[in-house]
Amino acid sequence: MNGLLTIEVLSEGVHSGDASGVVPSSFRIARQLLERIDDAETGIVKPSAFHAQIPDERSAQAKRAAEVLGEEIWRKFPFVKAMRAVSIDLADLVLNRTWRPALSVTGAEGLPAPANAGNVLRPKTALLLSLRLPPTVKAESAARQLQAILETDPPYGARVKFDYGQAATGWHAPPTAAWLEAALETSSVKHFGKGVMWMGEGGTIPFMAMLGAKFPQAQFLITGVLGPHSNAHGPNEFLQLDYAKRLTSCVADVLAAHAAQS
Repeated sequence: MNGLLTIEVLSEGVHSGDASGVVPSSFRIARQLLERIDDAETGIVKPSAFHAQIPDERSAQAKRAAEVLGEEIWRKFPFVKAMRAVSIDLADLVLNRTWRPALSVTGAEGLPAPANAGNVLRPKTALLLSLRLPPTVKAESAARQLQAILETDPPYGARVKFDYGQAATGWHAPPTAAWLEAALETSSVKHFGKGVMWMGEGGTIPFMAMLGAKFPQAQFLITGVLGPHSNAHGPNEFLQLDYAKRLTSCVADVLAAHAAQS
């Protein structure tokens, strides 16, 4: 879910020496408003409306995936030297990106470049917010609640407005049928020499939400060649052929197992 938060305190900029200690900074008000959403120390989103109960099945799958992936879960990101991830618990990191809400500020307006900034109190600050939601939280309802949290009783009576744009609800697959779980485990061991692993993805695929709503009892197998040596979504898209062949064989086995059910 994305939206623009705008805080206005003045009709025009004034010299900071004249306004210091009298006019509250729009940026400080923005900090106060953001603190309503998440804890600056921990990053934990505060309002319960943006959280969801994590199914036991998904927690168990996250733990197993973390055991297999290890520190690659966070080492794959280009951290600066001495930077660390938000948690040392690897299963927590998997769940953080799939089943827990998280707030990011992805853009700003009203802040001049440092080379052009003067000793002037700015009249307003605008921030583009991105709030990632768990898949079972209704995005439209969450967007309205976020708007109310930010606009209600603004600090110092400042003019605060939150306009949300994209609000897409995620998707959560139904419990895995025994035949599908058995087919996946068997084919994974057969073609990869290891059991099947499951992990959610911290992004919305609107097509899946549509299919899930239309066919709520259907079983889904969503996978792809996104492992090492593959770049399925990059401009230089390429696939690791051996991996792709094995994955294709697994899908074929699952289709055969499905046909046997009929």
